[in-house]
Amino acid sequence: MPQNPSPIVEHVRAHRRVPRTEVQGERHALSLGTLLIAKGAEQGRATPLLVHFHGASWMPEHAAVRRWHKAAVLAVHIGAGSGVYTQAFADPSRFGRLLDEAPLHCRPVVLSGFSAGCGAIREILKHRPNWDRIDAVVLIDGIHTSYVDGKLDTEPLAPLVAFAREAAAARKQMIVTHSEIFPGTFASTTETADFLLSELGLKRQAVVKWGPLGMQLVGQVRAGRFELLSFAGNSAPDHVDHFHTLEYWLKRVK
Repeated sequence: MPQNPSPIVEHVRAHRRVPRTEVQGERHALSLGTLLIAKGAEQGRATPLLVHFHGASWMPEHAAVRRWHKAAVLAVHIGAGSGVYTQAFADPSRFGRLLDEAPLHCRPVVLSGFSAGCGAIREILKHRPNWDRIDAVVLIDGIHTSYVDGKLDTEPLAPLVAFAREAAAARKQMIVTHSEIFPGTFASTTETADFLLSELGLKRQAVVKWGPLGMQLVGQVRAGRFELLSFAGNSAPDHVDHFHTLEYWLKRVK
């Protein structure tokens, strides 16, 4: 179902934005999305690869180059709603075939999703053979699910829980951010974050800290290489804050 329009208008926080930046390098159109090989990245050497789902491609390109300098970025933007991203990777072999199209050896491989783009990551993680090609995932204010009889439909969240367990055991890495937005017609990122923590047996630590670009951190938890960051805000600008701070989340990837 479509999200209910929010009546919230928020002017308190700064909501600073990253100026649009064009990254220099080679661009290749793949079967899905566009691959940037940043200037200086060399074939024959392992190159960090960021596969980002949803949003303007310049943002993940800018963020990845700021994080790794010589990096490759595959930006995939399909459309609105997580359903289109889920459908795109319903074929278990689609993700592997997409990586094979890259004309260079890539490692580490980091998946990031903003908003609806997290649907792609959830679908990719359903298929355990894909995990061998993934080192870290960054889920940016986008873990949603439906309600069934007024309760969370937790079955679609199972792949994320499983990967989170691997991260908590330091075998993978997972970073999750969420706002306080409640869509109404489907589960919020706060509710899904609560479920994720309950499955891992973890509890947030309440904090009051400044985050990147004027965001306000209100809760955090870390276990092994799993990290969840909770931020104030229930308006559209608060949601977009999470996308513009992608660079900061990537800098937490080790």
